[in-house]
Amino acid sequence: MGAKLESLTESGLQFFGKMTASISHEIKNVLAIINENAGLLGDLALLAERGVAIEPQRLKDMSRTVMKQVSRADAIVRSMNRLAHSVDESTKAIDLNDTLEMLAILSDRFASMRDVAVRPKRNEVPLKLRTSPFFLLNLLWLCLDFAMDAANEDKIIELVTQKTEAEIQVCFKGLDGLTEPLLRPFPVEPEKDLCDLLGATLEINTANKELIVKLNRGIDKN
Repeated sequence: MGAKLESLTESGLQFFGKMTASISHEIKNVLAIINENAGLLGDLALLAERGVAIEPQRLKDMSRTVMKQVSRADAIVRSMNRLAHSVDESTKAIDLNDTLEMLAILSDRFASMRDVAVRPKRNEVPLKLRTSPFFLLNLLWLCLDFAMDAANEDKIIELVTQKTEAEIQVCFKGLDGLTEPLLRPFPVEPEKDLCDLLGATLEINTANKELIVKLNRGIDKN
């Protein structure tokens, strides 16, 4: 039990550190773009003071750029806030649809660095589950990290969910690389310990080129 707790703690801290470092990097990028546009606005203001005509379209384009970055920053900060609050309670009821969308936002920078697009497909119905939000995110991130190494030529990974009477499944689809030697063993200790904690199982389906996370504990039947 001590070894498993140590493994979960180490994995959790690494996940939290990786995500918060990525979030801070993304916020810095947003601020850099806003700062650049502020500088350009200052230059345009000086030109206007000298009597140079300023094209309204340039101002409109800059305004749209700033608004886009503010919206981007808002999504990043909201995800950071949700990540921070995921440790408020050891277990709570969640909608898995929201968790997968959050995962996609948190992993966006890592996916972009590997030229991969992560596309969660929201289920038409709520996927209610009582679980540990933080450790579930940790497990799904480790699965996504593995999946990105096996992405297809289009570099698109779809996150598709389905619910049965017994379980909820998260399918990482588009993993053509599963037919080739994998870059590292999977699952290893962190994934196995997280599965034990969450009552989850992992399945690699090479025929369908997908990785499946099966969650069968604490499902809200309503």
